[in-house]
Order: sequence, then C-alpha cells, then structure tokens
Amino acid sequence: MKKVVALVAVLALALSAFLALGLSLGRGGGDGSSDAPAARPTPSPTTPPPASVTQPPSPALAEIYSQRIDWQPCESNDEQDCGTLTVPVDYADPTGDTIDLALLRVPARGARVGSMVVNPGGPGAPGTTYAAAAGLVFRAPLLDAYDVVGFDPRGTGRSTPVDCLSDEELDAYVAGDPTPDDAAEVADYRASVLGFGAACAANTGPLLAHVSTIEAARDMDVLRAALGEEKLTYLGASYGTKLGATYAELFPERVGRLVLDGAVDVSLDAETMALDQAAGFETALRAYVQNCLDSTDNCFLGDTVDEGLATISGFLDDVEEQPLPAGDRELAIGNAFYGIVAPLYNRDYWFLLSTALSSALEGKGSALMELSDLYASRKADGTYENNSMEAIYAINCLDDPTSIPFARVPSKIAEFEEASPTFGDVFAWGLTGCRGSTTRTTEDPIEIRGEGAAPILVLGTTRDPATPMKWAVALADQLDSGVLVERDGDGHTAYNSGNECIDTTVEDYLVDGVVPDDGTTC
Repeated sequence: MKKVVALVAVLALALSAFLALGLSLGRGGGDGSSDAPAARPTPSPTTPPPASVTQPPSPALAEIYSQRIDWQPCESNDEQDCGTLTVPVDYADPTGDTIDLALLRVPARGARVGSMVVNPGGPGAPGTTYAAAAGLVFRAPLLDAYDVVGFDPRGTGRSTPVDCLSDEELDAYVAGDPTPDDAAEVADYRASVLGFGAACAANTGPLLAHVSTIEAARDMDVLRAALGEEKLTYLGASYGTKLGATYAELFPERVGRLVLDGAVDVSLDAETMALDQAAGFETALRAYVQNCLDSTDNCFLGDTVDEGLATISGFLDDVEEQPLPAGDRELAIGNAFYGIVAPLYNRDYWFLLSTALSSALEGKGSALMELSDLYASRKADGTYENNSMEAIYAINCLDDPTSIPFARVPSKIAEFEEASPTFGDVFAWGLTGCRGSTTRTTEDPIEIRGEGAAPILVLGTTRDPATPMKWAVALADQLDSGVLVERDGDGHTAYNSGNECIDTTVEDYLVDGVVPDDGTTC
C-alpha cells in the first residue's frame, strides 16, 4: 500500500487548504471584490528608482538588482498584471544559471502607499494565486492603499517548480495510509518514503538544492528592489512568517512594515514542532465537536466531546480497513484524513466538515473526497492545480532534513497520542518524512533575531490548529523588534477572520505605520 510521506509537514504550515476552500466556495471576509472600481486603477510608477533602492548586498549582484519588472495585463484577468523576475539559482554564483519567478500584481484601488508583497504559506502555495484572490483575502483599507504583489517562490507554482511524482502517483500518495500497522506495511512505508526523495532528486535536478527559505528570502529582496521600494512591506501567513522572519534576519535595514500572521517558532526542532502541531489539531477538533454539540440538540457525532472524538476515530479506523465509494474513486484513509483536517483551518468551514462526515458515516465518501482534493489542489480532471504537495516536501526537507529511523517510531507513539489521541500516531510516523531526502542546502544556518529591524507585527490565534499560539509568543520574543498581537479564536491565522480588533490593528499598522502595544489581545 502506498504510504503518505512527510504528512506532518504538509499539515503543519499550509494556508493553501484554507485558501482553496475559500476560493472554491466564493467565500472570504474580504470586502474588495464587490466594490471594485469599474475603471482599471493606475499602476504603480515605472520610473527608475533612486540608486539607494537598487543597491545590491554585493557588487556581483548589481545586474540582478537593477531589474525593472515588465508588467503586462494577465491573460486570465486584464485588471491584474503579470510579470517575471530573474534570480540566480545559487546566490554564491550570481553569474551562473538563473531562473524566472512568476509575479502577479493587483494595483491599488485608491491613494497608493506602495507595494505589499504577500505569501500564503505552505511552503509551496503559489503567491500569485494568493494575490489574485486579494479581493477575498484582504479588506478595503489594504486594497485601496497597496499594490498587492504575489510571487511563486522558487520551486513552486510557475517558478521552475520542483517535480517528484506523476499525477497518478500523487493520487496514491495523498490516499495512502499514514500509520503502518505491521511489518509488511512498515516495509512498504519505508520504500515509499525513500522513493519519494529519490524521485524528487531525479525529476527536479540541481535546483532541488536551491529551494531553501533563505534563498527565497534573498529573492524577496531582489523583488523589493525591482518594485522600486526602499523598504519591504510584507504580509506573510503560516510558513510565510518563517519566510518573513528570515528576510528580517538577512536584511534588517530593508524591513519596512512586516506582518507575520499565524507565526512559526523558527527555533524549534522538528520533533517538538510535530508534537505541538499534533496537540494543535486535537484542540481544533475538540472545538469543532463542541460546536456541534452547542449548535444542535442532536449532534450526529454523539452526546459529548469524547463521544464525538471516538466517532471520528472509529470512522478513520473503518476507512483504513475498507475505503468508501466516492464517485468513480475510493475514499482511502489518507483522503479521509486530509478531508477532515482541511476544514479545521477555518471555523467558517466547519459546516462543510459536518456535511462531509455525516455523509461518510452513511457510507458515502464523495463530499469528504472533495475536501481532500481541495487540500491537495487536485482538479476534477485528475490533474493538479500546482505542485504544492511536492514543494512542501522539498523545501521543508532542505531547510531541516532531520528525521528519525523507522524502527524508532513505535517508541514515540505514546507521547504523541497523549498530545493527540485522534491524530498522534500520524504525526509520530511523520517524523520519518525526510529520510528519503539526500539533497542538502549550500546555505549556512542562521539564527533569526532581526536585530536592527523596524517593528514587526507577529500575530497568533489561541486555537490555531496548525501554528499554535505559543509559537507566535516565541517568535515575537526571538525577533529583536517583534510586537505580539493575540487573537482569541478558532482557525488558522488571525487577519480577516471576523475579528475587527485584529483587522484594524493590522490595517492601521500597514497603512499608517501605527505600531500597537506589545501583547495586544483581541
């Protein structure tokens, strides 16, 4: 049986599931899509910026830093602009091979303040898709003030994407059982983990060693210069907070207004991170079940939270033994798992989980399969919208190739199941995910402090399933100029999630430079 590789990494830091669900349903808290002006906004200036903007960090990068973006109306939407940016494959060899990064800009609708670069997380979610959905993702104050600029980080989307598996192989990867139960299944799991890493290396080639977060942060500074901005304004979600924090360490003097939403504790080792995430998803699942109990006199999951969790665990056990029909496909255990966790990213989508779970408990798997497909960016025709499921593996394992031997997993399960009785064994097996990765980065590790940077907003949510609140506390403390803002609520990330206090705090900071008190709670 095909097994899921690096499952924890895929769950941990991806805002792409939340974004996919929102776009599919036409939902989102943003108010920018319904009141867009009839005339196309005036694009940002194209006159050459002052030399101080394009000053490279080293003379060898002078040509790279002198670029101007040739914005052209996008084919899919002529009110948005598309372009490319050329960057070195290896910053240690700036005159060597280069790649082009895909860019997308949504011009400011009002009095333009500047450009705001955005990243939705993953790692691996395309930033161009995120920017293209600006009317759903961001509220009017940001849409009016900023050109929203998204880029597909190197190795993702349309920026020379890493390639590991065929579409059919990726279907099996997503469907696979993440928790092998006997010696034969462990052997299959081991072969799959090792084979996935080998396939990435064989199908991607030398670029695989150069898709690290550090290199993506260097690319962002080239983008800043090409946009004509003296300092970077940036909003990064989930993994995008790690990218933004890395930028602050590498280029503290170029930090303008940075918002890091759904923050990652960049100091954690892989095992502690996985344990925290297991607990986070369990907390979110319990909150979902409690909401079911509070919302109806007869919750379909049971009469108590523990009964509801037992119903979900029993369902997963049953699907592991016998997949459910889902149209012309079968809902396997991996699909069921992804289908359950995807709606936990946003409280607004809990009703989708209830609809899909109640149907699945009646033996029908199509609705839960649709949620799994949305998470994985799988289209109805069997192809994939992007390479996010492969890029997250490549980038995470390049940033930190730490893994444990397969034989050590059973010794970890008790601790993980204590943190998450429902999902703990999945996260424990996920600790082996990078054993198949033999590619190593050429970048030296860095300690992230961002010393000398302007104030950086670090946002966390108390019941965030993917990036626990304590990670935001830790990152704000680690950053020399970190300012912590806490949202009391459910779901992944804080901005534009229905909390007016959070939204106005972020918008006042990004538009007017108003820095809130450290420790602000909303």
